[in-house]
Amino acid sequence: MNNVFVYCEIEGTTVQEVSQELLTKGRKLANKLGVDLNAIVAGSGIKGKVEDQILPYGVDKLFVFDAEGLFPYTSAPHTDILVNLFKEEKPQVCLLGATVIGRDLGPRVSSSLTSGLTADCTQLEIGDYDDKKTGKHYDNLLYQIRPAFGGNIVATIVNPEHRPQMATVRSGVMQKAIYEGQAKGEVVYPEVAKYVPTTDYVVKVIDRHVEAAKNNLKSAPIVVAGGYGVGSKEGFEQLALLAKELHGEVGASRAAVDAGWVDHDRQIGQTGVTVHPKVYIACGISGQIQHIAGMQDSGIIISINNDPDAPINKIADYVINGNVEEVVPKLIKYYKQNSK
Repeated sequence: MNNVFVYCEIEGTTVQEVSQELLTKGRKLANKLGVDLNAIVAGSGIKGKVEDQILPYGVDKLFVFDAEGLFPYTSAPHTDILVNLFKEEKPQVCLLGATVIGRDLGPRVSSSLTSGLTADCTQLEIGDYDDKKTGKHYDNLLYQIRPAFGGNIVATIVNPEHRPQMATVRSGVMQKAIYEGQAKGEVVYPEVAKYVPTTDYVVKVIDRHVEAAKNNLKSAPIVVAGGYGVGSKEGFEQLALLAKELHGEVGASRAAVDAGWVDHDRQIGQTGVTVHPKVYIACGISGQIQHIAGMQDSGIIISINNDPDAPINKIADYVINGNVEEVVPKLIKYYKQNSK
């Protein structure tokens, strides 16, 4: 009752990184609330193969649903597993990855339970809330924080009355870490047929293709990112040369992607990838809130910009005031001379 639940996504028998990130955050939320952290995983032939990928993140109780037809993912059986389990367990919080699966499953479950759902959260916190309209006070609600209105404001969303409080979070937004405290680590294997009617298996996946990532942007230690100020596709070729010298990856703001200068899978920000590099070099990026949401936790932020008042300069550790097309070639030349 009133526990925090995390739905764990799998690929075959491999738990996805976004789920481990959410388990880490879920553990912190559960500690703050003084409740247990529970996890759910559903697939085929996963018993004995997924537990060690989930329990180390501080899980008190893991529900493993193992049956034919639960992998590859289809909407109906996974929805019924969560809906029927939640009717029994009555959690107060449920977290899912903002992935293709999470964006399909989350709304179905929240709609069935009339609980509400906040998508693409960048922060999750526990706090109190006073409803000025009704005069009611609520303790320990989940603050579901995300950019809104095109990223012009940061909205804090609460769900005072309905449970569970549900949120999706994109991969990379939270950072995963093995839990160093003590957790119960209990594992149960429910009888799937009690939760999933046979009619749920009417849809079968005939063919499935998973495209491997074309870059290592999310886990790169150094990211050289370009914005609209880079000016052209040729400008991004210069950034690629700099990234090569630094053994890093090239990223981009949405404006540069929309201009067609760089592929969409390199977009950093609220609608792209979230990165946590040791060094982030922002080239010609103004620093809109949508972009900041995807890189603000970088170790060192270096801004190259000809506008001294650019918003990104306020969060940068170092600012190089100048034109990208002049500064970047000098950096490439310097690193070539000093990296031998």
